[in-house]
Amino acid sequence: MRLSWALVHSKRPEDRQRGIAMLDASLGLTSGPQQKREKLYLLGVGYYRSGDYARSREIVDSCLAIEPDWRQALTLKKAIEDKITKDGVIGIGIAATVAGLVVGGIAAALSRKK
Repeated sequence: MRLSWALVHSKRPEDRQRGIAMLDASLGLTSGPQQKREKLYLLGVGYYRSGDYARSREIVDSCLAIEPDWRQALTLKKAIEDKITKDGVIGIGIAATVAGLVVGGIAAALSRKK
């Protein structure tokens, strides 16, 4: 469990992927709900740190199904939702900028023809 924790918290992407794989493989061998909760949480952290926010949110929701009031999981879920919202806003901003440039380019081209 300690090795998995260290791997999912690593700065190196290949270490995070190794930690995720280890946790995924060991989930079936989990004996009790507390141990399953811990592994799911670490798996959620691994996916979050890897940038797979949708998968991370699914896993954290599974973790919260076991213990709905667990602060660590609630905090991670909030961080995931904040990141998804932030990325969505950035995506909308980029799309609006591109649309503005296209419209501006068309307007400039039309004004040159006159």
